[in-house]
Amino acid sequence: MFEGLRFKHWKTSEGDDGIVVLTLDREGASANALSREVLDELDTLVERLAIEAPRGVVIHSAKPMGFAVGADIREFVEYAQTGTVLENIENGQRVFENLARLPCPTVAAIHGPCMGGGTELALACRLRIAADDEATKIGLPEVMLGIHPGWGGSARLPRLIGAPDALPAMLTGKPFNARRAKAVGLVDRLARPDELLAEARELARRPATRPFAQRAKGWATNTLLARAVLAPMVRKQTAAKVRKEHYPAPFALIDTWARGGGSIQQRLKLEAKSVAKLATTPTARNLIRVFFLQERLKGLGGGVDHGISHVHVVGAGTMGGDIAAWSALKGFQVTLQDREARFVEPAIARARALFEKKLKSPARVEAAMGRLRADVEGSGVADADLAIEAIFENPEAKHALYAAIEPTFQADEILASNTSSIPLDELRQGLRAPQRFLGLHFFNPVAQMPLVEVVRHDALDPAIEKRAFAFCKAIGKLPVPVKGTPGFLVNRILMPYLMEAMRLYNEGVPGPVLDREAKKFGMPMGPIELADTVGLDVCASVGRELAPFLGLEVPLGLEEKIAANKRGKKDGEGMYVWKDSKPEKPEVDPDYVPPTDIQDRMILPMINEAIACLAENVVDDADLLDAGVIFGTGFAPFRGGPIQYVRSEGLAVVRERLAKLEQKHGVRFARKEGWENPELSAPAA
Repeated sequence: MFEGLRFKHWKTSEGDDGIVVLTLDREGASANALSREVLDELDTLVERLAIEAPRGVVIHSAKPMGFAVGADIREFVEYAQTGTVLENIENGQRVFENLARLPCPTVAAIHGPCMGGGTELALACRLRIAADDEATKIGLPEVMLGIHPGWGGSARLPRLIGAPDALPAMLTGKPFNARRAKAVGLVDRLARPDELLAEARELARRPATRPFAQRAKGWATNTLLARAVLAPMVRKQTAAKVRKEHYPAPFALIDTWARGGGSIQQRLKLEAKSVAKLATTPTARNLIRVFFLQERLKGLGGGVDHGISHVHVVGAGTMGGDIAAWSALKGFQVTLQDREARFVEPAIARARALFEKKLKSPARVEAAMGRLRADVEGSGVADADLAIEAIFENPEAKHALYAAIEPTFQADEILASNTSSIPLDELRQGLRAPQRFLGLHFFNPVAQMPLVEVVRHDALDPAIEKRAFAFCKAIGKLPVPVKGTPGFLVNRILMPYLMEAMRLYNEGVPGPVLDREAKKFGMPMGPIELADTVGLDVCASVGRELAPFLGLEVPLGLEEKIAANKRGKKDGEGMYVWKDSKPEKPEVDPDYVPPTDIQDRMILPMINEAIACLAENVVDDADLLDAGVIFGTGFAPFRGGPIQYVRSEGLAVVRERLAKLEQKHGVRFARKEGWENPELSAPAA
């Protein structure tokens, strides 16, 4: 059928049953990203299939890791820079629409991740079959890049599975697992992974008819009346989570769906124009940059064997217990040590709750529990490959612990500290093997925060650092290498923000106002709520450690609350009263008028400290700094990080705003070293 045609990225075969199999295998890549070249070859294949009219067509992937990760993002960036986004979106839509119009049954056989453009390719097929395992994930996560599906995803998915299921999936980017995809009608059949292709061929030979209830849902929830009723509701729900001026893509997606009629061509046209417009926004540019920063951090842990199977954690408090639980969840054997069993038991109980939430299956929960063992005696440290110290922030106590456990270590065992602020050059003193000691600074809550600071010191073996990167990757975290100076990167930048917010609070600005203003800037959580979540005791401890170094003062009032066991969320009361893990924020007098410089007073100290960190080489470059602050603090992703923010706003503009704060409020706002750095004047990426 394909005589005389040569393809770089597709393989073709035709069986005696008349079924043609198209196998996607992008040349020179470990994963299938849909480049223009991949689509052009598919276009040629579909054109020939339209002429030859086989009995059926199956599309699947030759890559072990999955079906397709989506469009080639680097090409998309080039299109945005050259103003050719619309042209290339319309080209992809045309190829997929030609596939959808083939007169024979077409089946997408999906295994592993099937994301973005990969899902849109599958949606252009008449039928879909997926491997029934945990690796299968099918989604449309384009909103994470500041755009929305553009190759037919928004035009087809609501009609296939109904708007109530389709819209949340596209608005959040959250993928369907195999069972959920089958339940909502996104896939027509599930198969054992080793039988996927055979079952796909059978489905192409004997196409299944979609259940009437699924077909009816797809029709009924997309009528003109349904769209008129649902769209305002979905807009309101979305506006409660994100601000339109910060993240326009979800709102553009809702509008595109609401305006889409019965014609697929009309819906595709609306979709293409909407995505092309979004591609020019600063939000899209910055979120795509954040995507590449994330890929860079993931890449740090590649190509190295971490050599770790057993992790021993000393300190079963919130951080130590949760690090232990997360490591066990990710498949490591873990022993958890503390002074008495009564300190370890709450951590084990929290671990079970985490496993039940993440793993669902009782058998898998029990398997994870079997990997986590209480170890009051500390015998596990002698068999471990990695020992993580997570005791309280006291250098003398940490030194005493190291002296007690290091003599029992295996020859190549790594010692790591979860210290949040103590310089590593200080902690390494007196160690037998300082070259195998480093910082692994996790963030609270461990299960949600993606970043781990891998903290260096002057005697660290680079090979040990690489093993630490690989371990972070193995537990699904993003490592960022940082210099072991006080506060490292994230806490050093975060503390001036929290301390200034506390100062404003003491000046009489209500907590809810401070939180609201921070969220207006784009922070995921306001500083007062954040302080309660982290713990006022932790804030005070880190604040005391960093105050002399940063030239700050720990605000009044913290010590009194800590002494009264009002440390925040964990005690049920701090700056706010907490019920059911949520803060009860007091009503603010409607006549209250806040100071006009609240945002600058909270945010610019972060920017100032970020620039000082860059000047002092706390991180290797500006991109790593932005990545660390975004993934470690949640700093407004749509702004691209502190350094990107300065570039976008303009260096002179930000310097002038900081100078006004210094003039009005004092020397704590004085410019730090580094404002002459040429990287700050570079064009915003």
